Amino acid sequence: MDFKEIFTDIPVLIVLFTFVFSLFYCCIQYIKVNKNLKTIIKFISTFKKNDLNFRFKELDGWMLSNPYVSVLWIEFKNTLVFSESVALKEGDDYQYQDISSTVQNVQTTFDPLYFFNEETLVTSKFNYKMVQTIPTILTGFGPLFTFMKIAIAFGMIDFSSPEKTINSVAAFMQGMQAAAFVSVVAVSSSLIYLLVEKALFQQFCKKPLGKIQNIIGELFASISSEKFLYEILRESKIQNNSAANIIGTMPKQFKSAFNETMAANLVPYLENMIFGLNQLNKQMKEVAKGAKGGDEVDGLF
Repeated sequence: MDFKEIFTDIPVLIVLFTFVFSLFYCCIQYIKVNKNLKTIIKFISTFKKNDLNFRFKELDGWMLSNPYVSVLWIEFKNTLVFSESVALKEGDDYQYQDISSTVQNVQTTFDPLYFFNEETLVTSKFNYKMVQTIPTILTGFGPLFTFMKIAIAFGMIDFSSPEKTINSVAAFMQGMQAAAFVSVVAVSSSLIYLLVEKALFQQFCKKPLGKIQNIIGELFASISSEKFLYEILRESKIQNNSAANIIGTMPKQFKSAFNETMAANLVPYLENMIFGLNQLNKQMKEVAKGAKGGDEVDGLF
């Protein structure tokens, strides 16, 4: 039995067709995933952590419009914490102050890898379980077709005559050779597929996925919700303490300001008033004295 007859054998053709079709399907799916991942990398790599607050609407709109990551982005966006500010009025001017001193830019209360991982961005986008099952199927074809051909070969043995016995034994040996070759082709196809699939997955999926995770991790620092609430509580206590100190020092400051106002405005006014009263009293005494002297002269006359 030559190799041409072996490779045209139906079980061998089934194994080879399954191997080629599965490898082709694997390549097509990994290329599609790679194309989508590179599109995401190309867009998010233009963002920086410092300007994310100002360009977040742009990032949000693009992510929502991309069906490949829109669902993931909606879930991830619910975990984001923004660096909010409050407006504090001082006179006629407003000053903006951050709520928390540790929450800067945009942070997330979950690890970004929880959303952007191998399962969500790669394996869930196609029938990955079938891709992983192909080596088992190819390996299973070996024993299946081998025992089937052995059973067929045993059924071809004919001991009715010496001539038929010799011919049937020769056919039996050819059948055993074909059965063994089916197992060799099946196991070889399984190993080759396994090696090629792992290499393709590493090149087309794993590397761009790692870049996305690094970029997302740099843009959105992770902070636990408990830590954020603790920071809000800490800032609130600091502000309450500052307010209590201000209220406690208000009487002293009011007294000091009142004394300074009295000394600067009221005291000079009172001094001027007292000086005027003294001058008026002095003039009245002089007038009274002059009037008294005139009466005595009139008495003499």
